[in-house]
Amino acid sequence: MATPVANGGLFGRPALYIEGMTQTPLQDSASSSAAYPVPPAPPAPPVAKKVPHERTHHGDTFVDNYEWLREKESAEVVEHLKAENAYQEAVTAHQEPLREAIFQEIKGRTQETDLSVPNRKDSWWYFSRSVEGKEYGIQCRVRAQDSGNPVADWTPPAVEAGVEIPGEEVLLDGNIEAEGQPFFSVGGSAVTVDGNLYAYAVDNAGDERFTLRIKDLRTGKLLPDVIENIFYGLSFSPDGTRIFYTVVDDSWRPYQVKSHVLGTPITDDEVIYQEDDVAMWLGFELSSDRRHLVLGIGCSEYSETRLLRFDDPTAALTTVISRDERVLYEAEPFLLTGPEGEMSERIIITHNRNAVNSMVSLIDPAELAKPLAEQHWSTVVEHSGDVRVNGAGVTSTHLIVSIRKDTIERVQVIGPAGLGTPAQEAPVEPAFDDELYTAGVGGSDYEAPVIRLGYTSYFTPSRVYDFVLPTPAQPAGELLLRKESPVLGGYSAGDYVASREWAEAADGTRIPLSVLRHKDVRQDSTAAGLVYGYGSYELSMDPGFGIARLSLLDRGVVFVIAHIRGGGELGRHWYEEGKKLAKKNTFTDFVDATDWLANSGWVDPSRIAALGGSAGGLLMGAVANLAPEKYAAVVAQVPFVDALTTILDPELPLSALEWEEWGNPITDPDVYAYMKSYSPYENVHPVAYPKVAAVTSFNDTRVLYVEPAKWVQELRNKTTGTEPVVMKIEMDGGHGGASGRYVQWRERAWDYAFIADSLGAKDLLPGAGLE
Repeated sequence: MATPVANGGLFGRPALYIEGMTQTPLQDSASSSAAYPVPPAPPAPPVAKKVPHERTHHGDTFVDNYEWLREKESAEVVEHLKAENAYQEAVTAHQEPLREAIFQEIKGRTQETDLSVPNRKDSWWYFSRSVEGKEYGIQCRVRAQDSGNPVADWTPPAVEAGVEIPGEEVLLDGNIEAEGQPFFSVGGSAVTVDGNLYAYAVDNAGDERFTLRIKDLRTGKLLPDVIENIFYGLSFSPDGTRIFYTVVDDSWRPYQVKSHVLGTPITDDEVIYQEDDVAMWLGFELSSDRRHLVLGIGCSEYSETRLLRFDDPTAALTTVISRDERVLYEAEPFLLTGPEGEMSERIIITHNRNAVNSMVSLIDPAELAKPLAEQHWSTVVEHSGDVRVNGAGVTSTHLIVSIRKDTIERVQVIGPAGLGTPAQEAPVEPAFDDELYTAGVGGSDYEAPVIRLGYTSYFTPSRVYDFVLPTPAQPAGELLLRKESPVLGGYSAGDYVASREWAEAADGTRIPLSVLRHKDVRQDSTAAGLVYGYGSYELSMDPGFGIARLSLLDRGVVFVIAHIRGGGELGRHWYEEGKKLAKKNTFTDFVDATDWLANSGWVDPSRIAALGGSAGGLLMGAVANLAPEKYAAVVAQVPFVDALTTILDPELPLSALEWEEWGNPITDPDVYAYMKSYSPYENVHPVAYPKVAAVTSFNDTRVLYVEPAKWVQELRNKTTGTEPVVMKIEMDGGHGGASGRYVQWRERAWDYAFIADSLGAKDLLPGAGLE
């Protein structure tokens, strides 16, 4: 099942930098404050020269003194950035023992030699291994067996960490691929149906532009076909003669889907489709039954799906619903089995047509020839004001639906009998025990009798289940646990508490909070607190286990995740009330969440920090301007803090795509004025700012390094206080930071050490930490 268009997942500024939502290791050995040196008097920060640059729109002129820092190729700019790094290293040098302690906690809780649960595709089981001391995963496979017992044939083989399976093949060893490279990331891979060819795309700069290579798995040799500068996503055609890929334009917007015939010159590659609207994002996938290439085009407010049949070489792309109808939807064609075994062509559509929270409908493709108002759609999942429908996909025997109810993401399956009629079967939902959890489809094969589910909660390590799809003999299906990720060092979920609390906004809106703490923290108003938020693009901050987070909890920090407006936790309206001309709700909700924590009795109000990344970094800049007195420290990761400048220039990466999220300040003076009233860089003012750390990467293509570089200069210019403002820049990294798991662990340790040191929470609670 694809990332739902209806949930904004394919379109808008992709948000990779989301704190603590995945199982990222971090934890420690006992230590005391005596081990941590007293910080020396800070050196003078680097001062960038002022070169006035005027930006005029709608009769308003803004003078930007630091726009010259955008010149990435300038030796003067590079030297300035290096000076920023040197300054932050000097200012935070006393945190090094704490950083090292947290890093060792990560390692100490992580099963470094480990492997994923094998996932079957066609005739092979695919899985990855990690090895202690090695930065990158190793992609492997072993041949599957077919005994005639469907569930047995789809039961993963028993694999052990560090033990090779007979017949195991290595597809790609990331450690070998990364040798001698400053950065390494895989942006997609694909295998032909017959299992003979393996395609993979590699980024060695951190700029998310990938090089495609194809390996013949029978010989281990690379084919001469090499394609440079492609985007995420790869798929072979069902017959294995072509490979499909995406290309970005100069503003880093995916705008072309191309087809390469193996063995032919790259210059002959066919453009399957080109999207010329600069406000629309383009992606593709194969339909679940591999009969169609499915193109998804759209933004956060409406979309368009185009289909290409593989069984007719002369077929042209066909449109399901035109973007002109302004419907936000995703569509998947499939063959529906009737009561007599007959097969009928149908399209399953997840859409927001007269359904703000989306619904699922079934359509006969013949209906698409009619005007939309005259088409007959059968309801499969009706609209609900309380349930957000995120998306739907199919297997050969069931419809799989992803929904969100009471902020929790969950999965339902529906049999094909009577689909879209009153005789439709009731949905079946796998049952879990936790109050706050996340369950989602982690992969499925069209012919498989099972679907793979991922499950996690705040204190339940990631689990992998296979859910045996319901049958007449087993109408509830069966949930089979395949693996729970090990957490070492004596971890016990019983040492921690997660609760759902609610803050109240000034307009009376109730804001859900996830409050995490160590069980030994007392409600005596003395603890330290951290508020984390994002609040954009309808992305939900779902419950997820994070080893890194334990390092703060074990030091007595109460960790609050604020599910603020602009996210998707409470349905589509929650998102719409935190975007465009309602964006300030996101910022004030975060401040209200902070006030809840300050008044909760758990923390000392003077010991609260704030954390957010990417669009959450814009949030950090906004709340630092709104309420600097409420925070002891602010950590802004890859922060989108010069938002108005960026969105005013459609030539900059992704800018035009942002208009549906923030509004278009180029054409709309009201949007311009509204954005100017909150854009962090332009609203820095004389006030005592708290400690601020801006963390960024030189090669980030989503939020350019220049935004935090300008912001920290202006903060230093305007602050009336004495707290340091630092910028940490990874010169070889991208939007998610550096590559390599050990390097990433050290980056997270840097962030958390900065927070813990700022809050006076350096020491572990008695009895906490690694055993």
